[in-house]
Amino acid sequence: MSDEKQPVDFEQSLTQLENLVEQLEQGDLPLEAALRSFEQGVRLTRDCQGILDQAEQKVQLLVENSGGLTTTPFTGE
Repeated sequence: MSDEKQPVDFEQSLTQLENLVEQLEQGDLPLEAALRSFEQGVRLTRDCQGILDQAEQKVQLLVENSGGLTTTPFTGE
């Protein structure tokens, strides 16, 4: 195995995260398996958040470089 970190695919990570949540919500996993799933979910969440942060930075650069446009924070509502 290579020590190089493979690029993270957002959609694939999100799908994995959704599957983990479904498994955890069912409550059928033994405690150790549930903890491992939760840990994996935390890692996937961090990976997805990192991808989204990078995408936001790229969009801001594109908007700033397009001449005179400004960015406003997204409130989510």
